Amino acid sequence: MYCSSKIFSYLLFLALYLVNGKECSAQLKKSDIDKAIEISELEHPYLYFNNNEKKELLDRIKTDQESNDIFRKLKARAKVWMAMPVDKNIPIQGKNTRADWSDQDRSSKYSDYYNNNRNNAFYLAFLYQMTGDVNYAQKAFEFADAFCDLTTWTQRAHEFPIIYSRIMPWNVPDDQVNFNFDHFNGDSGRMMAAVYDWLYPALTQAQRDRIRGALLEKVITRVRGDYEFHWWATAYRCNWCGVCNSGVGLAGLTLLKEHPQLTDVVAESYNRINSMFNELGLNGGWQEGGSYWNYGVHTSSFFADALKRLTNNKFNLFKNKRLSNNPVTFPLYISLPGDKSLNFEDSGGNGWVGSTHLINKLATETLNPNAAWYRKFINKGADDIFDIIWPRPKFTALPPSQPSIHFKTIDWWVMRTDFSSTDKVVVAGKAGKNDDPHHGHLDIGHFVVYWNKEYYIRDLGKSGYDEKYFDQDRFDYPEANSEGHNTILVDGETQISGKYYKKPYDFSVGGTVLDFRTTAQRDYVLMDPTNAYPKKKLKKWRRNVLLEKPEITLVLDEIHTNNNAAIQLRFHPGVDLKILEDYVLLKGKEGTMALIPLTEKDFTIIQGRHPSQMVNATQSFSWIPYFDLNFKATGNKTIIGNLILPVDNENQVGDIIASKKIEINKEGSLSIGFSYKNKIFKYYFKNNKSGLELN
Repeated sequence: MYCSSKIFSYLLFLALYLVNGKECSAQLKKSDIDKAIEISELEHPYLYFNNNEKKELLDRIKTDQESNDIFRKLKARAKVWMAMPVDKNIPIQGKNTRADWSDQDRSSKYSDYYNNNRNNAFYLAFLYQMTGDVNYAQKAFEFADAFCDLTTWTQRAHEFPIIYSRIMPWNVPDDQVNFNFDHFNGDSGRMMAAVYDWLYPALTQAQRDRIRGALLEKVITRVRGDYEFHWWATAYRCNWCGVCNSGVGLAGLTLLKEHPQLTDVVAESYNRINSMFNELGLNGGWQEGGSYWNYGVHTSSFFADALKRLTNNKFNLFKNKRLSNNPVTFPLYISLPGDKSLNFEDSGGNGWVGSTHLINKLATETLNPNAAWYRKFINKGADDIFDIIWPRPKFTALPPSQPSIHFKTIDWWVMRTDFSSTDKVVVAGKAGKNDDPHHGHLDIGHFVVYWNKEYYIRDLGKSGYDEKYFDQDRFDYPEANSEGHNTILVDGETQISGKYYKKPYDFSVGGTVLDFRTTAQRDYVLMDPTNAYPKKKLKKWRRNVLLEKPEITLVLDEIHTNNNAAIQLRFHPGVDLKILEDYVLLKGKEGTMALIPLTEKDFTIIQGRHPSQMVNATQSFSWIPYFDLNFKATGNKTIIGNLILPVDNENQVGDIIASKKIEINKEGSLSIGFSYKNKIFKYYFKNNKSGLELN
């Protein structure tokens, strides 16, 4: 009887697992789209609005000042486009556009021709829809005709000679030889699908066929039935997956009247974008960084919106649990006061993450009060036609209950007192895996300190893209390797990647966040980056980081090595620095911070600099400054703390140093104390079987 019960319980569990698993990974078929869309009833425009919904947009343009300003600005700019002769002479595209070897490589004529013809057609087509003026439509077609005349909408940087040696990202086989469709092509497919949809009523059959033929030739037939030969098709942790599949899917949707069989590519785009959304972290994190979260989610949202509308909400990608539970958690928490964001990985850090209309859309689709609050927080004026189509949310906006976060899936973390104060310190860092060779850096255990709209301890970000940056050579660039991050070196040993060119993945390479705590007074994180190293010289490394709110940062490193090993703690200043005998002054525009080592060991502070040179004929050489704390291991375990905090002058630093107390008891537990601004701070790190941890 007992065995039967066990078998029954197991079978019940298995059945529930299979049902739930099928629901989570359910794949749409062509027939599902066929049943969901009444193709015979479609009438252009229909992708983002139909003729009835257009009345709402026109009313919004009249009554909403923001929308009215966008529209009036667009009409003013259109005066130039309407008067502009459309050049049908296609400039020559350079052969090495990311190396700038030749005049053609350095010239922007081809990219300008490409972008201007496409973009002008797109905006003039929208103006035609909003005004009914066929002059806009005819001029839009002139630009579209020139764009359709390009041999390909793929750009040279992503064709075989340059991209072949790229290290392929997760879930992509290494044997890739077909590169005839890139993210530029995806963007163009998306935009030209809208041009076709919006211009359709004003065009002759021949004009419609011109754009239709280009969408078929340059988008649909390059991909349809050949997904297995496009690396981005299964790169679900890469922004390309969303960009490219959205372009193909929208091209399919806009051509359904003429080619109803294209519901197959619509289903494919849904499935693959849904799989990309499934790779968002449990609380919204995206390993590639903020700008690539924006690129992938933003472009995917255009397809998601069109499909949701055409299927009467039956197939709604905005309901993907990973996206709907945390629609803007990632861009919100990596934002920094002063219109900046964390620039970990290859992401840029200038400006808050997310187009305004994207935030509008995600907030409205999910009814998430934090998303509505983020739209208010970024406090940026709308400037795109999709701010008219996807207006600001109209419901109550609420800030997150906690200002600090640990992004669990990717192991990034951010500590702060609140979101908006510039006079309070933000500390952020990361562990996670070294398994993203596309945009990832070897930066496990790395952290930054941000205060008064400046990085005092910074991330280098990326200096630019060239022909070698996405090859295995990327790990020789200081911007991408661990020497160019605020990590450690033991006898010169640096971090390794979990993926090299045409080598199998090693998913054990990287680090982990062991503990994260946040309260109103203090935040704390414990990282173990050991497995990011070959572990021939470095045996073990645990990094404790503590933010005593609002402004004191304490970093405690526990480093296991051989006796007499040479240890370097590396820091990259974001402001001017002055190195003194036993501490460093970091001087910003609006304040000064001190980095004070807390240790009884002998150490030296040495300033250095990385030589940085992209493989690019026009990008100049630069030096990147850093400084190291150097010391010799006097046993198998070395413990060193660093205090980073605002100071008024050098006398105040002297008082802090004079007050410091460091004690290790017989169990190996550590206490650190110091005085700052007439207040005594003391922290106790208990030594458990794994190492030190804040008690």
